[in-house]
Amino acid sequence: MSLMIAGKQIESRLFVGTGKFRSPQVMQSAVEASGADVVTVAVRRVNFDAPVDSYTTHIDPNKYVFLPNTSGARTAEEAIRIARLAKFSGVSNWVKLEVIPDATYLMPCPIETLKAAEQLVSEGFVVLPYINADPVLAKRLANVGCATVMPLASPIGSNQGLKTMELLRIIIEQSTVPVVIDAGIGAPSQAAQAMELGADAVLVNTAIATAGNPVAMASAFRDAVVAGRRAYCAGLPNLSGVASASSPLTDFLDV
Repeated sequence: MSLMIAGKQIESRLFVGTGKFRSPQVMQSAVEASGADVVTVAVRRVNFDAPVDSYTTHIDPNKYVFLPNTSGARTAEEAIRIARLAKFSGVSNWVKLEVIPDATYLMPCPIETLKAAEQLVSEGFVVLPYINADPVLAKRLANVGCATVMPLASPIGSNQGLKTMELLRIIIEQSTVPVVIDAGIGAPSQAAQAMELGADAVLVNTAIATAGNPVAMASAFRDAVVAGRRAYCAGLPNLSGVASASSPLTDFLDV
């Protein structure tokens, strides 16, 4: 059931974010309940001059894989600068690449994302790019050396679920690197659906952080991801346009 990314074994296929929680303590408890190995954090929210307030105070760096993201970057240059800051500060050489010039719908820019990915890969970063559900772009990013692709299910924080399902299906079918479905997953059932589709992992933040009980919701997402992956590996039955009795009539009913 484990997942390999850039030679690193990841046991949990649920990645979680650290934003929007009502307190660091709730965040810590939710992350623990999620069973996640990979935890994302926005570098611009980390105060390196005051580490006592840092998320690293609440999340053990020896237990989790930190995945800094370039949230807030509007251009490739800004994203590269943020990634370098995270690496040089000792956080991680892994980076969730986000380049989002659109402040209203928060859609990632494919041109700037590809540009930044090419540069960061050349510098030795493990790059996990956040993208629109674009099969062509996904191929290009894999070809330049990205460790995964992370297509959106629907707009960030919208909780709308898998609105891009058919495009996600194509990306999963064609991808030569792990596919992590990111953004828009709002319920455990939607996470299970993503895993049943064949995604290698999902990333969830808003749906957990803003839930009435974030810790319980994190646990529910953990179970849903496991169930969805097991269902995919078991081989889901084909859809049928007609009914098929599960207990067909047999001769012993004849009189």
